[in-house]
Amino acid sequence: MKRRTFQTTLFASALALAGLHSAHAQQTIKLTAAGGHPPVFLWVKLLDEFYIPEVDKRLAAAGGKHKVEWTKAWGGTLIKIGAESKGISDGVADFGFVGTLFEAAKFPMQNVSYVAPFGTDNLGAVGSIVADMQKKIPAMGDTWTKNGLVYLGGTALDTYHLWTNFPVKSIDDLKGKKISAPGPSANWVKNTGAVAVAGSLPTYYEDIKSGVSNGAITFSTGAWGAKLHEVAPHVTKVNFGAMYAGAVVMNKRRFDALPPEVQQVFREVGAEYDKRFAEAQRSTADALLQKMAAAGATISELPAAERQRWADTIPNVAQAWATDLQGKGAPGTEILKAYMEGLKKSGAQLPRDWSVK
Repeated sequence: MKRRTFQTTLFASALALAGLHSAHAQQTIKLTAAGGHPPVFLWVKLLDEFYIPEVDKRLAAAGGKHKVEWTKAWGGTLIKIGAESKGISDGVADFGFVGTLFEAAKFPMQNVSYVAPFGTDNLGAVGSIVADMQKKIPAMGDTWTKNGLVYLGGTALDTYHLWTNFPVKSIDDLKGKKISAPGPSANWVKNTGAVAVAGSLPTYYEDIKSGVSNGAITFSTGAWGAKLHEVAPHVTKVNFGAMYAGAVVMNKRRFDALPPEVQQVFREVGAEYDKRFAEAQRSTADALLQKMAAAGATISELPAAERQRWADTIPNVAQAWATDLQGKGAPGTEILKAYMEGLKKSGAQLPRDWSVK
C-alpha cells in the first residue's frame, strides 16, 4: 500500500514538473506597437490587421515556444506624427511605423523619390528599389541603425496627381494659379507659372474652398479622405510618381534581445507586408478615383507631350539635393543615380533622368 502511494506521489510530481516545464518553455514577449496615424490609414491598418496577427500566427505554428503580448497605441495616443522614430528609439514604444516623409531631416536619403518626380506609378517597384538601395548603399541602410531602429519593411504612396477647381489641359493653364504643394512637392510647380502654397491634407479642403489655393498636388487615397473632389472637381492624372513614404521598424535594443527565430519571423512578415501594402494601396487608389468620378469629378489624363514638357520645365532640384548631401558626407550622387537606374530597370518610361546634370 505504501509502495503504491509512493508511486502515485511520484507520478503526480512528474506531472507537476512537466506542467511547470511546459509553462517555462513558452517565452512571453511584451511589445508596445504605436503609430501617429489611426488605422484608417492603410500603413497602420495593415500593421493592426495583418502584421501583428501574422506574427502571432507564425510563432504559434512554429511550436508556440514564443508568444507576443501586444499593447497597441494608434492614432497618436502614445507617439505623435513626425515623432515616431524618436518615440520608438527611446523605448516609449517598441514597434511601429515611421514616416520618412514627415521626418526628412533624419531620413534625407530615404526621400530621394520626392526630389525625382515623374517616376512610376508602380508602388511595389518604388518600395523594392529603395529597399534594394538600402542593402547596397551602407550609408543609406545605416540611417535606421543610427536612429536606434531596425528596418522591417517599407511602403510607397500611390502616385501623385493634380486636383483643381479649374480644368487643366496644358501646363499653360497653371499660370497665375495657386497650388497647394508643400515641402519637396513645391519644386514640382516651379517655372510653370503657378505659385506653390504651403499646407497639408487636413488643410487643403478649406484652403481651396476659401481661395487660399486653386488646387493641390497629392495622392488619390489622401485626396479621397480629404474630400478634395468636392472643392476641386477637376482631377488631372499627371502621374508625378509613387513616393517612398516610410517603414515598419522596431527599437534596435528590443529587436537585438529577441531570439533569432523570432527576429526572422518579424523580418519575413515585414517582407510580406511590403507586398500586401503595395497591392492594397494601388487597388484602393484606382477604386477611389472611380468613386470621385461617380460623385461628379471630371477625371482626365495629362497628354504625354504636356507631361514631358512639365518635366523639362521644372528645375533639377535632385542635383541640388544630391550636392547638399555630398557636402554633409552622404553619398547623394550615388543614391540619386541608383534610384534612377532602379526606375529604368523596373520598366518605367521616364520623361527626364534627374541624375544627369
